[in-house]
Amino acid sequence: MTQCVHRVLYLSVLVAFAACNAPPVPLDDIIIEKTFVPEQCGRAVKVGDYVRYHYNGMFPDGKKFDSSYDRGSTYNVYVGKKQLIEGMDRALVGMCVNERRLVKIPPQLAYGKQGYGDIIPPDSILHFDVLLLDVWNPEDGVQINTYYTPPICSRKVEVSDYVRYHYNGTLLDGTLFDSSHTRLRTYDTYVGIGWLIAGMDQGLLGMCVGERRIITMPPSLGYGENGDGSDIPGQASLVFDVVLLDLHNPRDSITVTNQQVPEPCTRKTVAGDFVRYHYNGSLLDGTFFDSSYSRNRTYDTYVGRGYVIAGMDEGLIGVCIGERRTITIPPHLAYGEEGTGTKIPGSAVLVFDVHIIDFHNPSDSTEITVTYKPEVCDKQTKKGDFVKYHYNASLMDGSCDFYQNSANQVVPGMEDGLKDMCVGERRHLVIPPHLGYGEMGVTDEVPGSAVLLFDIELMEVEEGLPEGYMFIWNEDVSPDLFTEMDVDQNKQVEPSEFTDYIMRQVTEGKGRLAPGFDPYRIIDNMFSNQDRNGDGKITEAEFKLKADEAAAHDEL
Repeated sequence: MTQCVHRVLYLSVLVAFAACNAPPVPLDDIIIEKTFVPEQCGRAVKVGDYVRYHYNGMFPDGKKFDSSYDRGSTYNVYVGKKQLIEGMDRALVGMCVNERRLVKIPPQLAYGKQGYGDIIPPDSILHFDVLLLDVWNPEDGVQINTYYTPPICSRKVEVSDYVRYHYNGTLLDGTLFDSSHTRLRTYDTYVGIGWLIAGMDQGLLGMCVGERRIITMPPSLGYGENGDGSDIPGQASLVFDVVLLDLHNPRDSITVTNQQVPEPCTRKTVAGDFVRYHYNGSLLDGTFFDSSYSRNRTYDTYVGRGYVIAGMDEGLIGVCIGERRTITIPPHLAYGEEGTGTKIPGSAVLVFDVHIIDFHNPSDSTEITVTYKPEVCDKQTKKGDFVKYHYNASLMDGSCDFYQNSANQVVPGMEDGLKDMCVGERRHLVIPPHLGYGEMGVTDEVPGSAVLLFDIELMEVEEGLPEGYMFIWNEDVSPDLFTEMDVDQNKQVEPSEFTDYIMRQVTEGKGRLAPGFDPYRIIDNMFSNQDRNGDGKITEAEFKLKADEAAAHDEL
């Protein structure tokens, strides 16, 4: 009994020993273990595809016999065309980019009974840890996936257009090889004339400004068999995530859109006019770069004379006061290839939303429109008359009311507008700035170079004095004028005597002072003119009437 037990134990040990040293169980077919599957698989390997993959090749005991990683280069090959051992040809089919598989291949689907030199013994089972990095087919063209389209697309990229765009460039496995974003500047180029790799030349066609798309291209349309020599390996598919920021053609002129023209429009700008306008300036993708509104003042300039960029010079011709328009200007009519440095990049299309506030021409005179004239008009105003009138004053856009500087002094254009007017008459005046408040305007009231509007109604008229006179006699002058002034008979007239005498003549209706002025200031001025030596007194020798003066001046 004991002998039988020992025999059983001995046989068990032999069986166990034999099992540990037995050759691996033969495989009938390849075995595939998917060790990592990406969430998205846009494309799976098919027979005839070209693939790039990394691998570690091992025997079942884990001993490595080959590795693409050690060589620092992917393995690149067509699938299903007998360029690989049969097991690998089959194992790669159905793989996705970034998928990882552990593939076990029996000898009959690998190197069989011959093995491979000193590296792989005969009848070896091979294990491959495979990571797929790229897949494409010789029949592939450019693939475009548009994932954002702007709501308004007035124009699309065509052959020979010049574009500015941002991009991220990756390999098919997501490895970043280049980005315009990291350089903080767009990529600027012509499209469709060979300045770009063929795939990008094709992929940009038909894009709208603001559109975003993924452009995927096979190596034949990218950098081909050799890559770019640094970051892009040979035979690599390329993926560009592109956003188009700008688009123009060298043949472009300005375009005018969104016109809002007021009615009526009695006059439009011509070359040589001086224009005041507000604007918002942006790039074609909507990036803001400047605004007159933010400075709280209009931009004021001559048009058609080269004072502004050529596109704006052209775009401001033929506009009405109050008009709004959008002017789109290609770079060759704006700031060209250089841009302005910080705000406007080179080769940028500019978009200006413009509101015309007013304009005039240096040759303009006051424009007078009679809105009401009484049936009876016995007397019309003339130069020197003192008038009283009501007025409403505003700017051309109606943006503000303002006051005239004083009751006795008006702008030259108002003087023109008040001439030959009847009491009760009403007029509408348009006064250009050179006849108004000029380039400086009035602080906090009237902007510089502003056209003024006045609606006036004449209320009263007091006849003025002849030009050059501040006082006139209504009757013959007394031959004893000096003696009458010299009340204390001391042969000299004091300021008080002079003032009292003149005021008495005015009160009694014998004389008249210029209307609308301070009478005492007029009298002081008259006294100073008679006081030849400036000693504060007038002697009989100094005293003269205006008619006796060699040179005319405002006095008696």
